[in-house]
Amino acid sequence: MTSNQRDELINVLKARFEKHKNRHQNIAWADVAAKLDANPAKVWSLNEMELTGGEPDVVEYDSATDEYVFYDCSVESPKGRRSVCYDREGQDSRKEYKPENNAVDLAAELGIDLLTEEQYRALQQLGPFDTKTSSWIMTPAAIRKLGGALFAEYRYGHVFVFHNSAPSYYAARGFRGSLRV
Repeated sequence: MTSNQRDELINVLKARFEKHKNRHQNIAWADVAAKLDANPAKVWSLNEMELTGGEPDVVEYDSATDEYVFYDCSVESPKGRRSVCYDREGQDSRKEYKPENNAVDLAAELGIDLLTEEQYRALQQLGPFDTKTSSWIMTPAAIRKLGGALFAEYRYGHVFVFHNSAPSYYAARGFRGSLRV
C-alpha cells in the first residue's frame, strides 16, 4: 500500500467508527489508530476487507490480548466475496461450473478468519445483517468431515444457521471475516 492509500483507508475506517458508535461503545478511536499504526500487515488486511466490500469496523476490545476486533459490517455479505464454495476440497470436488475461489482460501489470502457462529450471532446484535444474502461461517471439523458446511443469515427477526454441501455456491452467498489488531 502507498502512504496515500493507507491514509485514505484510515480516514474511511475513522468515519465508519464515528458513524456507528453503537458497535464499539467505550472504545476510543485514538487507541485503535495507535494499534493500526503499529501493525501495517493488519492495515493491509483491513484494506483487502474494504476492497472486497466488507466495510470493516471495530466491534470489540479483547483486554486479555490487548487487541481490537474488526468484523465485516457491510449490510449484506461482501460483494467481492460471493459465489464461492466453502473450501478448496469442496471447490475441487465440483465436476463442472467451478467457482473462481472458496471462502476458506480467500479468507487466508486476505489475512482474516471466517466468522464463527458465535461471532455471527454477536454481529447480529449490532444491527440486521444478511437480510437478503447469506454468509459461510466457520464449520466444525465433524460436520466438514461429512461433506457439509455451515452458513447463516438473518430473516424474520432471527438468525438462522443452515447447512449445505461444501461444494455448493450461490450468487447471494459469500462470507464475513474477522481480524484482530
